[in-house]
Amino acid sequence: MDKQTLEVLANLYNAFDPFRPLPAGDPQYVDCQDVRGDVDILEDLGNRMQLSRTNTCHLYSGHRGAGKSTELLRLKQFLENREFYVVYFAADEEDIDAEDAQYTDILLACTRRLLKDLHTIAKPDPILNWLKERWGELKDLAQTPLEFESMGVESQVAQFAKLTANLRAVPQLRAEIRKKVNPHTVTLIKVLNEFLGDAKKNLPNGRSKLAVLVDNLDRMVLVKDGDSTNHEEVFLDRSEQLKALDCHLIYTVPISMLYSKRATDIRDIFSDPLILPMIMVMTPKGEVYQPGLDKVKEVINKRVIKIAPELSLETEIFDSQNTVDKLCLMSGGHVRNLLLLTQDAIGRTQDLPITEKAVRRAITQARDTYRRTVEDSQWKLLAEVYHSKRIVNDDAYRNLMYNRCLLEYRYLDDEGEM
Repeated sequence: MDKQTLEVLANLYNAFDPFRPLPAGDPQYVDCQDVRGDVDILEDLGNRMQLSRTNTCHLYSGHRGAGKSTELLRLKQFLENREFYVVYFAADEEDIDAEDAQYTDILLACTRRLLKDLHTIAKPDPILNWLKERWGELKDLAQTPLEFESMGVESQVAQFAKLTANLRAVPQLRAEIRKKVNPHTVTLIKVLNEFLGDAKKNLPNGRSKLAVLVDNLDRMVLVKDGDSTNHEEVFLDRSEQLKALDCHLIYTVPISMLYSKRATDIRDIFSDPLILPMIMVMTPKGEVYQPGLDKVKEVINKRVIKIAPELSLETEIFDSQNTVDKLCLMSGGHVRNLLLLTQDAIGRTQDLPITEKAVRRAITQARDTYRRTVEDSQWKLLAEVYHSKRIVNDDAYRNLMYNRCLLEYRYLDDEGEM
């Protein structure tokens, strides 16, 4: 392999990073609204937030890797262009362990991030006084010998961040932190809203509204406790507290939650959640849907153009149109699957073009992974859904959705189908 080819392949490989959402305005972004059941976060959520004279609280869902983070970053820019100050954060990056998450963790994560973003434009005293009153109980859990009164404001804010970091990073402290904070969540919301009220009076650049977008809560692993689950505890039992922050709110939610027996309760509490479906590459009758296939190919082509604009996608990057089509169809219209398959095929390539054999090996690897995910008793369920294009309101089907063994598609002017 010559040095120039190695450079192109390395650049292509990294261009298909499946875990990096595109920033708003990125030229690699592809508008897939027409082949995603006309779902558009800017219209379906952004417009409502802009028009509402009161705070709104929305749930946003979809399969992991479908592109929700990219869409939320687009929404952030949309709102910022309309006099909103927007705080966006991925909850599992610094504060929450998706394997073991509860409502208290989410509240502390929101508090930490709002303190970090807004403490220079609003007085953090209400929150810091709340923390000061409980410092004797929490000091050891923050793993610091310092006395709260001896710290400056920046250090006090940093101690709150350290507490939430330990909540995620130190499992043995997690239960203790929750035990100390749980009885005081109502008062924490009260002082947090005092802080937000002050912040809204001083938002920079003439902004008049505040919005918080909490991403990656859809990654919360389902944990059953008797007849209830941690998902129900967070999004239903604690719904009033989730909605209580004095700002516009969007939380991502596991898609399996929206297909549960509590779906109507969610609708009553939050109105209809917005679901980001797959890019439709096949019709319900199992025929190739060309507009959707073209969109998926465009997702690949836009990343290729950035690296090697002089090369043809179907003859110089890949060895044939058939190879590209096969890769796109096997992704199921799931963006992260598409990026993973493409990156894997590039990783098996010594020289351009990427061959059908490299693509086939990448597909085989992915297929084996999914086969290992499906339990023996679930194959029958998959066959039923394949024929009926419907899921039964049952935990076994919801688990298949959570694991992305079942994907949702949406057809405009028709019923949503699987």
